[in-house]
Order: sequence, then C-alpha cells, then structure tokens
Amino acid sequence: MMIIDRLRAALALKGRIAQRRERLYKVAYAWCGERHLADDLVQETMTRALEKYCQLRDASRLDSWLYSILSNCWREYLRGRRPDTALEGEGPECDRCPERINLSGELAERVIRLMARLPERQRQVLVLVALEEFSYQEVAETLDIPIGTVMSRLSRARRFLADQMATEKQPAKISRPYLRRVK
Repeated sequence: MMIIDRLRAALALKGRIAQRRERLYKVAYAWCGERHLADDLVQETMTRALEKYCQLRDASRLDSWLYSILSNCWREYLRGRRPDTALEGEGPECDRCPERINLSGELAERVIRLMARLPERQRQVLVLVALEEFSYQEVAETLDIPIGTVMSRLSRARRFLADQMATEKQPAKISRPYLRRVK
C-alpha cells in the first residue's frame, strides 16, 4: 500500500511541477531577456526537476526548489557564455504570450528597459521579490546567498530604478503641487 501512495504522491508532484512552467518562464525571461534562451532554461529546469523530484524533501517548498534549479541553470549558462542581456531586442510574436502581457503599458516598457541595465545579481533578486513575491528568506535560500545580501541587492536595484525613473523626461503637463505644512 505504501508503494501505491508513493506513486500517487510522485504523480501529483510531477503535475504541480508542470503547472509552474509559465511562472518559471516569466522569471527566466526577466533574467536573460531572450525568448528562446528563457524557453531553454525553463526546459532544462523542468527536466532536472522531473528527474530529481525525489530530492524534494518538503513539497510545500516546491517553488523555492524550482527557482533554485532555474538559478543554477542560469549560472551554468553564464559560465559557458556571457550573453548581452538587452531586453529591448526581439519583440514577442503572439498576442497572449507573457512577453506581450508584460510589455502592455508604457510604464512597463520603461521599467523593463531600466531593469536590463541592472547588474544580473540585482535583477535576479528584484524579479523574485517583485514578480514572484518571494520572501527575503526564500530568495536567500533559492539563490544560496545571505539574507543581508538579498536586502542590499534589492535596495540598490530599487534605488537605481527610482533614480532613473525620476531623471527620465517627465511630461511637461505634470507640475508638482505646492504643499505647505499645517499644524
């Protein structure tokens, strides 16, 4: 009876892994900026996860485990070849793919353009916290770095984005209202 229970659990876990593909793709695309490379990274992540699903000790930590595998695949790729990570290159070909959804607004386009200028490590942390809503602890475990490093990279990334957004041309119509302190 235990064998049947294990088989059922393994099949359920494999199904949960397959359901995470789109989220993994979104993160991989944000990290690398290339549609085909992101697809390759996710495919490699899924393959490794399905081959080694028995290594997952706590099923509630599936997301963190999968993003750790994705991060390792990304590092392995970078060791082999240092890509040019400009996110502005090739545009999405379909109307409903994640790239098109992410590029749907002017603000989103500006943020994506600015994120491409972030150092890779800051961009990784920012994507996991902002897009995937990971806690600092989960990001630290996923990327295998101290939690203080997560906080400093995130702070620097946010400060860079805020500074760059503020220095880009603002529409002439927007004027800052006069504020005065009333006690």
